[in-house]
Amino acid sequence: MIELERLTKKYGDKTAVDGITATVRPGIVTGFLGPNGAGKSTTMRMIVGLDRPTSGTALVNGHPYAAARAPLAEVGALLDAKAVDGGRSARNHLLALGATVGIGKRRVDEVLASVGLTEVAHDPAKSFSLGMGQRLGIAAALLADPAVLLLDEPVNGLDLDGIQWIRDLLRELAEEGRTVLLSSHLMTEMQLVADHLLVIGQGRILADSSIQDFIEESGGGGAVVVVSPDAGALAPLLAGDGVTLTTREPGRFEVRGLTAPEIGDIATAHHLRVHELTPVTASLESAYLELTHDSVEYIGTTRKAA
Repeated sequence: MIELERLTKKYGDKTAVDGITATVRPGIVTGFLGPNGAGKSTTMRMIVGLDRPTSGTALVNGHPYAAARAPLAEVGALLDAKAVDGGRSARNHLLALGATVGIGKRRVDEVLASVGLTEVAHDPAKSFSLGMGQRLGIAAALLADPAVLLLDEPVNGLDLDGIQWIRDLLRELAEEGRTVLLSSHLMTEMQLVADHLLVIGQGRILADSSIQDFIEESGGGGAVVVVSPDAGALAPLLAGDGVTLTTREPGRFEVRGLTAPEIGDIATAHHLRVHELTPVTASLESAYLELTHDSVEYIGTTRKAA
């Protein structure tokens, strides 16, 4: 378990993390989302003691990570897959890490096999592609069989098979009762694998909820798009308590508060034509963009055609 209590980090006059309080629980995958510059990486670095908090605490299994007797066995972290001596082979890199906690060749070879690097185990890390480097970083995180895992953008550079592999791996790790904190900008993957979400913006927690509740509370779903040449007659029949109607264009409007079958039944009862009834399903991406719109620090501009 990871417990953050009023965790704050300042760099001079800039507050990178502003009083975060949250609990990352075992047995589920917790997604950690936020725009660039929101404070995600700084928070993860404070959890593993790479940055010292200005105030507040970050505890792993009830104590600061720095107090762990065998840090690799406490937390497996992938924060920077490039943080490897490029002249070392993948196997030697893991052997060097393993030596700090008494892990030998057998476990190293097991982990290399589990991440699909057995055939290149003796190749220098500098020859690895981005995806292979990610696999080596994940191998290092898993090496000492830790109960807590922090993974920052683990799918970067992976092909489709690799993405499916990491997706299955994260589910398995959570099902084993481990604590998994996953940071990613890939909303589709996050929606598939995460159970719970922490969303951060400008250093503050914006949301701490299950992924299902997060999407439902965004208001992006639950609507039905109606296309009808008799829209002018149908819309007033649908109006009522708890029902909202939004006209998108002539003959096309959106209804909230009624299901597609209910709308269809009302239209049929009044002999009105309906050409389309399309339920709108909210996505994690749309919910996230709506929530973080005012928290984006780096905003680009688009070029308009002349």
